[in-house]
Amino acid sequence: MVRIDKKATRLYVLDTNVLIHDPAALYQFDEHEVVIPMTVLEELDKHKNGIREIARTARQVSRTLSDLTASVEIDQIRDGIPIPRLIGPEGRLRLLCYTDLKPLDPLEESPDNRILAEACRLRDERPDASVILVTKDINLRVKAAALGVPVEDYLTDRAFDDSDAMIDGARIYPDAGHDGSGLWDNLSVDVKVERHDHRVVYRLAGDIPREWHLGMLVSDSDNGASFEAIVREAGPKHAHLELLTNYRHGTSVWGVHAHDSRQNFTLNLLMDDDIDLVTIAGSAGTGKTYMTLAAAFQQTLDVKRFERIVFTRAPISMSEDIGFLPGTEEEKMSPWMGAFHDNMDNLLRDEHDGSSTWNQDATRQLLGSRVQIRAPGFMRGRTLNDTFLIIDEAQNFTPKQLKSLITRAGRNTKIVCLGNVGQIDTPYLTANTCGMAAVVQHFCDWPHAGHVTLKSVERSRLALAGEELL
Repeated sequence: MVRIDKKATRLYVLDTNVLIHDPAALYQFDEHEVVIPMTVLEELDKHKNGIREIARTARQVSRTLSDLTASVEIDQIRDGIPIPRLIGPEGRLRLLCYTDLKPLDPLEESPDNRILAEACRLRDERPDASVILVTKDINLRVKAAALGVPVEDYLTDRAFDDSDAMIDGARIYPDAGHDGSGLWDNLSVDVKVERHDHRVVYRLAGDIPREWHLGMLVSDSDNGASFEAIVREAGPKHAHLELLTNYRHGTSVWGVHAHDSRQNFTLNLLMDDDIDLVTIAGSAGTGKTYMTLAAAFQQTLDVKRFERIVFTRAPISMSEDIGFLPGTEEEKMSPWMGAFHDNMDNLLRDEHDGSSTWNQDATRQLLGSRVQIRAPGFMRGRTLNDTFLIIDEAQNFTPKQLKSLITRAGRNTKIVCLGNVGQIDTPYLTANTCGMAAVVQHFCDWPHAGHVTLKSVERSRLALAGEELL
């Protein structure tokens, strides 16, 4: 908000919410000095008690500060505590304590205003340095700008720079032509085609596009594509593409066919034994849950690759909470499982008379023995073997929460994360900082992961009108 003077020395004053948001924030400012006011230490002390996530994070920050100060002398604490870094020069940590701090007139006494007063006094005392307040509190940033204090948001943990962008997991070449012949001309690469166990592999040598990554779709069209392949290997001078199975017409997954190239790619990822982690993004109505459940039933009930299906999602309301819910774990999760039951009804519907076998006791008993609905809060410590794990509404998890779910995977387990970063109901997450974005970023170059962003296919007029209105 306020232009920062380009001086050699920078002092970053961290607000409490920055440390709560990222306990490792101390190590993210390179060789510059990190300043923690005494007011921040007092707020961390107030938050440390309890079993909530904010209490655990506050205790983690306190342990980090204790480790940094344990092996230094009093003079070093006054001059600045070294912050070790694996690469590059180390920074310094300063603890800011004013015994005669005067409040800013006419601001009332509050922790935020004290932090602001401490930043203002430090700025006046250090004209040789750029003093920058780092906070995630929007109101505090506005007040700092009004007082002429350089202020920034903490953006280090953002998975993407553009809040409206997430990698598509697909690269479309409209001029590729049948069998990708036009694609090779545009890319100026040498192509060698091989067949291995009913698989067609294209081995490319030449200048490979930098945006290519493992597990992405390369196609000649979004609709009616004649060439669709997944990137199995990618480097600056070579790449291996493998042709996809066509699930549009004859071949299906539990009776489900693809409508476009991205849906066909999604079904290939879900049915691929070499892909252990699948992330599927897209707006409502693109078929994320529908195709995932179809693939789960195909591989659990028909192929017998997995023994069970575990379905979980973040129990977060989009409006006011309805309060206490009685019953067992599955009964408590039932209000959040509307998408699961709706898609089950469509998957088991008889095309001839329109009735659904989902309502039959025998069908419910069969699926109930293989499908488990679990609350994410009780997944800690479990190891899921021979499991098809579906994590719905993944955009409402923090990166730490989603990490704890993904690490539940044991032997022969496939994890599918479904979400839409445009529909985040958690007030402290954004499209850049949610768990869904973090997973897509960190696993984009892992050979056993795949991501795709689905586009709207057959949407109702009412849903499309609602999106245009918003």
